[in-house]
Amino acid sequence: MIPGFTRDDLVARMVRAGELEVSGEDPAETDTYFDTEGFRFHGPDGNETDYAGLTAYFASIRAAFDDRTIRRGIVVVEGLTMACQTWIEGTFARTFTHSPAGPLEPNGARVVWDLINIFRFDDRGRLAEEWVRTDYRSFLRQLGAAGA
Repeated sequence: MIPGFTRDDLVARMVRAGELEVSGEDPAETDTYFDTEGFRFHGPDGNETDYAGLTAYFASIRAAFDDRTIRRGIVVVEGLTMACQTWIEGTFARTFTHSPAGPLEPNGARVVWDLINIFRFDDRGRLAEEWVRTDYRSFLRQLGAAGA
């Protein structure tokens, strides 16, 4: 464990970081939960990006979806690594520029991302790395993508 942080502290930091990314309410606070210089994101289908790329993705979610929420399910912590279930929901109201199929026009549907996340914290309690797995077929079907 990280000196000065309990397991519950790390879980609370991960939960708050997700809430801030989904809401967009305080970018300066959001930055405090991440290693903004060294953060690496490893997503489905080889999607690799840094903190700026993650922030841009969440900005596209906020621009496209109304009434966004995030909730966490099972959380497992071992040392500096944490795994959890995540559900992000929102009403598809405007063009989603960062969908896995490219820009998609809104269909008004309530969309649920069903994710499994694995996070790695650095020795300062910041999120340093994230791996995400999701069911893109279900996600694209909810978005109304052709062929999904």
